[in-house]
Amino acid sequence: MERGAIYRRALGPLMRTIGLTGLLGAGAAVLCQARTARAFAGFWMTVAAICLAEALFLVRRQALKESEAFWSPPTRRVAQALSPGFFAGLVAGLIFLLLQPGGALAVWLLVPGWMSLYGCALHAAGFFMPRGIRLFGWGFILIGCVLGALLCVGGPPSIIAANWAMGALFGGAHLAYGIYLNFTEQSGNAA
Repeated sequence: MERGAIYRRALGPLMRTIGLTGLLGAGAAVLCQARTARAFAGFWMTVAAICLAEALFLVRRQALKESEAFWSPPTRRVAQALSPGFFAGLVAGLIFLLLQPGGALAVWLLVPGWMSLYGCALHAAGFFMPRGIRLFGWGFILIGCVLGALLCVGGPPSIIAANWAMGALFGGAHLAYGIYLNFTEQSGNAA
């Protein structure tokens, strides 16, 4: 049970940091005028790489603080669980970078795909972490499904709207979950 409390303490700052990065990314995407499918994919893949680097840095710092090995067996299991979803998302983004599909429709196909794949990755990693991550993953899967359904019904909004959607849904959800973890964290090592 102590292990769950350590994960929970590390998750709060991690989620808040990634959330802020996602929200700032939306504003930066609009300012940088990422208005093509290629620019959208490249920009958000860069934001994802930054978030991954932040996560690795924060988890490493937490491991050093707790005098634990960074690449421990639990960390390897979480990384292995995340890998398939992250890899599929990377391939989808690379297709957009290399093939340069046109327009807002292409971008709005990528957004729900990324959301769903990310949710699947979180859900898989959740089997080695506290239950909340699995539920958080389900939230992203549902967001992806709803976005896909809305796309079928109403057609694609602009690419600028896709940037705001990525920031609000990805960044906003992480920030909200990080704040939730901050207020519900139990003191000490109690699980």
